Formats: sequence, C-alpha cells, structure tokens
Amino acid sequence: MPSTHINREQALNLLKKYNQEPFHLIHALTVEAVMRWYANHSAHAQEADFWALCGLLHDIDFEKYPQEHCKKAPQLLAEIQAEPELVHAVCAHGYGLVSDVKPEQEMESFLFAADELTGLIGAAARMRPSKSTQDMELSSLKKKFKDKKFAAGCSRDVIKQGADMLGWELDKLLQTVLQAMRETEKEVAEQTASL
Repeated sequence: MPSTHINREQALNLLKKYNQEPFHLIHALTVEAVMRWYANHSAHAQEADFWALCGLLHDIDFEKYPQEHCKKAPQLLAEIQAEPELVHAVCAHGYGLVSDVKPEQEMESFLFAADELTGLIGAAARMRPSKSTQDMELSSLKKKFKDKKFAAGCSRDVIKQGADMLGWELDKLLQTVLQAMRETEKEVAEQTASL
C-alpha cells in the first residue's frame, strides 16, 4: 500500500463538498477513525494515514449520487488526484452490492466489513441509556446482530462476508470494530462538533 500524497484537509474538503448530511459526515469520520485504529493495532501502522483516508472518503459519492454509488467515486476522487489504490479501495467497499471491484488487500477487506458494522454498532449505541459504545459488551452486540429487525438496513451478510474475506471468526470482527469505536468515540465526537 502506498503512502499518500493527499492530506487530510484536502480529503475532508472534498467530503464536505459532496456530503452535507450530518449522518453521512459522522459515518465517514467514524469509519476513518476505525480504519486508522486498526492499522495502528496491526502490522500496518506505517500505512495508517492511507487507511484512514480510504475510510474517510469511502462514501464520497453516496449522498449526491446514490444510484451511482461506487461508480461516480473515481470522477470525484480525481479532483484531488487520489492514487489508483485509494480509488480501488473506495470502489471495492461496495463489492457485490453496487460494484464489481473486488477487495484484494487486507485494508480493502477490513473497509468492506467495518463500513457496514460501524452502522450496526452505532445504532446499538444510540439505543443504550449512555448513547455510547463505552459500556457496550460483545454479548449485547451479538444479540443485536442476531436480531434481524434491529438496524435492518445493516446487512449481516456483508459483515459475515467481510469476516470471511479477512479469514476471521465473526466474533473477532465484532470485537475489533467495537473496540476501535470505543477508543475513538470521543475523538469522532470532537471532530463532528468542529465540522
């Protein structure tokens, strides 16, 4: 994976150009934080900035071009001369749903899995009295995962497929992304407040 020539300010400005909905911006910041956290807690710490940018920009085209999700992205990312690897990762996160670009790197598989899972964990956190992931245990997350009526828009099949792509048990993926969201929750809230 390359080190990136794009800085975060460029990426954030592009994101805000095409995304105004607070929900979409918070999701982008959450996935960015989770990607950076995982890179730093794995063998990919030197690529953490690149992983984070892929997370930040993964839904760049979703708000304005939902019918062309993952297809319009290369054109928008060209505005900041995004590397081919970043464009590939963004397009691959919709594999099998809206894109035929297949995740090939660990980073792309993790983005594919974490994108959907952050949505489920975020929805579960909002249902808690604390409105937080801080006191959420894996066991309660697994209950929400099994309840198909809860956050029905979050595809369990995509999450399971992501775990398979990574060669992980589902529990490992759930625990990893939950831990990442716990440890980055405050930072994401602070960034959201300053948008």
